[in-house]
Amino acid sequence: MKVRTLYMVLETDRPMQEDATKLRGCIGNRFAEYPLLHQHAKTPLLTYPRVQYKVIEGTPAILGIEEGATILKEISGEITELALRTRTYRVVQKVMYEQMVDIEVTRQPVQYRFLSPWLALNSRNYEKFRSIDDWNEKKRLLNAILIGNILSLAKGLGIVIERRLYAHSRLNAMRTQYKGIEMTAFSGELRINARLPDYIGIGKGVSQPKLRMS
Repeated sequence: MKVRTLYMVLETDRPMQEDATKLRGCIGNRFAEYPLLHQHAKTPLLTYPRVQYKVIEGTPAILGIEEGATILKEISGEITELALRTRTYRVVQKVMYEQMVDIEVTRQPVQYRFLSPWLALNSRNYEKFRSIDDWNEKKRLLNAILIGNILSLAKGLGIVIERRLYAHSRLNAMRTQYKGIEMTAFSGELRINARLPDYIGIGKGVSQPKLRMS
């Protein structure tokens, strides 16, 4: 199934020091009439965020999917600055990449890398992960979680995956902050027999894009 995406890079007058959560708050408050931008609607939300935020090496960027892509295009001309709590960044240039992408199972595995830490573990599977001593067993658990994340992504976009997915990964465990809480996360690469849009988010904190094809 084809999915329309729009990836907008906001080049600012200096590197942005804040994280993607602050970027989301800035854009969501500035354009409060669009619930998809801040994900605080009173009506039931779509199960997978149509607008996702990222700050990559000091450069803010936003990914819009389907109706999220339409909204991003509508507001792009009005994004001239990013006013955060203690800093304001002037947007000197906007670069937008719009494409139609097939989300589908592939015959050959496709390689991706994580652009930001993957928050794979929730309260339930974190204890299971900790109880495993063998790293290969831990990897099998993480690969199963990866597949589950991608199936959830597809389901949230109304896509039915009818063939089995296989995942292989090279991961490094790390500690990171998420909403002020220190958590276990993972960096690295994965190979899976599925085609996904670049910068798409998976796992906890899904609104922050994670993957890019290597």
